[in-house]
Amino acid sequence: MRNALFAAALLLTTTTAIAQPDTAAMRDEALRSDSLAWQLVEDLTTEVGPRLAGTEAEARARTWAAERLRGLGFSNVRIETFDMPVWVRGEERAEILAPFPQPLVLTALGNSGATPARGIEAEVVGYDSMEAFRAAPAAEVRGKIVFVSHNMQANQDGSGYGPFGAARRDGPTLASQRGAVGILVRSIGTDYHRNPHTGVQSFGEGARPIPAAALSIPDAEQMQRVLTRASARNTPVRIRLVLTPRQIGTRQSGNVIAEVPGSDPSAGTILIGGHLDSWDMGTGAIDNAAGVAITTAAAHRIMRAGQPRRTIRVVLFGAEEVGLFGGNEHFRRHREANDVVLVSESDFGADRVWRVAFNLAPGNQDLQRRVTAALAPLGIPVNRAPAGAGADLGGWARSGVAAIDLNQDGTRYFDYHHTPDDTLDKIDPAQLRQNVAAWTAMLSVVANAPERIEPVTPAQR
Repeated sequence: MRNALFAAALLLTTTTAIAQPDTAAMRDEALRSDSLAWQLVEDLTTEVGPRLAGTEAEARARTWAAERLRGLGFSNVRIETFDMPVWVRGEERAEILAPFPQPLVLTALGNSGATPARGIEAEVVGYDSMEAFRAAPAAEVRGKIVFVSHNMQANQDGSGYGPFGAARRDGPTLASQRGAVGILVRSIGTDYHRNPHTGVQSFGEGARPIPAAALSIPDAEQMQRVLTRASARNTPVRIRLVLTPRQIGTRQSGNVIAEVPGSDPSAGTILIGGHLDSWDMGTGAIDNAAGVAITTAAAHRIMRAGQPRRTIRVVLFGAEEVGLFGGNEHFRRHREANDVVLVSESDFGADRVWRVAFNLAPGNQDLQRRVTAALAPLGIPVNRAPAGAGADLGGWARSGVAAIDLNQDGTRYFDYHHTPDDTLDKIDPAQLRQNVAAWTAMLSVVANAPERIEPVTPAQR
C-alpha cells in the first residue's frame, strides 16, 4: 500500500512538472528570436503615427490594436470608451526682441493657454530652479514672462524626472497665480538636440490659463546666458511669444482590452499593459508603442505555450499622457470585481530591463525567489525599493494588489521623451527582445504559480 501511494504521488509530481511551461526555454527563445514586439512597434508607429489622446489618430490606434489582438488569437478583445476634454496644439513661435534679437525653439505644454494670434510681448524674469521661483515675491513676476531653468541629469533609474518635472507640472500654476502673463521652462530632458520636450500640466486652483511652453535645452541655456549678460548691463530681456493652442471640448478616448483566459478562475487575473496614446510631436515609439508591444508579445508567448493557470489581461490604455484618464477609468470600472491579484506595466522605453522590483506579501516570498531566479540569466538583479506598478496601474498597487516592476534602463530615455525624436529608429531590436524575454519569464512564473498570490496590506507596502 505504501509503495502504491508513493508511486501515485510520484506520478502526480511528474505530471504537474510536465504540465508547467518551460520558462527558461520560452525566455531564451524570446531573447534569441522574438520578432513580434518589433513588428508591433513598427506597425503602430508607421500605420498610425502620433496618437494624441482624444483625437481621430488615437481612435485609429484603438481600431488597429483591437484588430491586431484578435488576429494574434487573444480572447475577449474589446474597447471600453470614455469621454475626456481635449487640448490641441496651434502655432508656436518665440523670439528675443532685446537686447540680443534671435529666434527661440519651443513647444506648448499640454493645456497651455493661448496668446492672441499676434502674440504677446513682455519682459522675462528668470530663475535657476523651481525653489528659487517659489521663493520670489509675486511683485517680481507680475506682468512678465517667467523663465524657470533646472539641471536635470541623465541617470539609469530616471529618478530626476520627479523632482525636476515640477517646473513643468507646477510652474504654470504658480506663474499664473502670481500674475505672470506667460511661462517658459527648460525642457524636462537630458539631450542637447534642439528639440523641445512637451508634457502635460494642469492649472490649479486660483490660476487662469496662461501661455506655457518648454524651450529646447540649447535654447534654455541660451536664455540663461542672455539673462546673465542683460543683467550685467542693467537692461531688460524682452521677448515675443506666439502660442495658439485650443481646448476643443469633450471627445472620446478608450482602453483596448484582451485576455489570455486562465484554467482556474479562482486563482485571479494578472493585469499588464502599456499606454496606446502618445504626444503629437514624434511617433510615440519609446513612449509607448514599445510598452504596448513588449507586454503583448510576452502575453502571446504564454498563450502559445498552453493555457496558464491565471488569466492574463492586457490593457492598452488611452489618454495616459494627458492625465492618466485610461488607467483611472479602468481602475474605476473593474476594481470592485476583486479578481486582479498582480499588476505590472511597461512604460519606460525599450532599453534593457536592468533590475526587478517587487511588492508582494510576506507569504509570497517563494514566488519572488522563483521570479528572481527566472530573470537572473538575463543579468537582472533585485531592486530593493518596492514596486509601484507604473502610472496607469499604480492605483491597483496602492489599493493593495501585488506588483512587480521590470525596471528598464533610463539612461537615454529623457533624450527623446515627449520630443519629435521619439521615433522607431531609437529602438534597439536586441534590447527590445531582452524586454520580451524578461516579461515572458516573469509572466510564466506568476501566471502559473500554484500558490495564492496574496494582497499586500498597508503595513507591508
